[in-house]
Amino acid sequence: MSTDELQVQRHDGVVEVTFNRPERRNAFTSAMYAGMRELCDELADDTSVRVLVLRGAGGKAFAAGNEISDFLDRDAVAYEESIRELLVALFELPQVTIAAVDGACVGGGLAVATHCDLRIATPGSRFGYPIARTLGNALSASIVYRCVAVFGESLTREMLLTSRLTTADRAFAVGAVMSVTDDLDTELDAVVAGLLSASGVTMRATKAQLFARAEVLEAPPSFDAAMLGEIYDGPDFKEGVRAFLAKEKPAFGA
Repeated sequence: MSTDELQVQRHDGVVEVTFNRPERRNAFTSAMYAGMRELCDELADDTSVRVLVLRGAGGKAFAAGNEISDFLDRDAVAYEESIRELLVALFELPQVTIAAVDGACVGGGLAVATHCDLRIATPGSRFGYPIARTLGNALSASIVYRCVAVFGESLTREMLLTSRLTTADRAFAVGAVMSVTDDLDTELDAVVAGLLSASGVTMRATKAQLFARAEVLEAPPSFDAAMLGEIYDGPDFKEGVRAFLAKEKPAFGA
């Protein structure tokens, strides 16, 4: 499933995926999501792989959301559901997953990063969900709850309600990233080396326990699907997509 936009390398028990659309700040396309889902399905039963690393190309972004034009030719709610299913598959993997963040990690990029086990970031990295200022849509409840689990409720509220991005140092202060470093590759190599020498039994058992806990605490409410349907069919999202593609500031309603 390695492509120009989703580069996959394998070596010594490690799979490294690079999101390779630097000209678009690595914004995810539907094909990239499909490739990630295919990889997750393959890794679910691959005991030879111990660690999965995700990173972005270009030094400016891990991933800056989703490719908005992808929403134009498909059912937006169904597309969101397919993304949610990919995130669950990523979160459920028996391998230890690491998001190596260098630059913007927002929207879909942040959703992927928060569904990884560990996050490492460079000092200039930024995290957030500025959708209230850009698209006027909403996240699936399970994605919001995962952000709360990683960043805490207060910071999640701030990111979503004010559209402000969070610095790497602040993310480190709340435990959302395990380290902030100028030398991302060296830190990543050290973390991976430690994981490869650790007990796979311990890591798989711990991950299974944490996933079971998240399934209970982060289950979406009964109204979520209907609410998202109304939002994606509503005027704010239509205006947000129009303005985004026209590179204009959206004029949202009340």
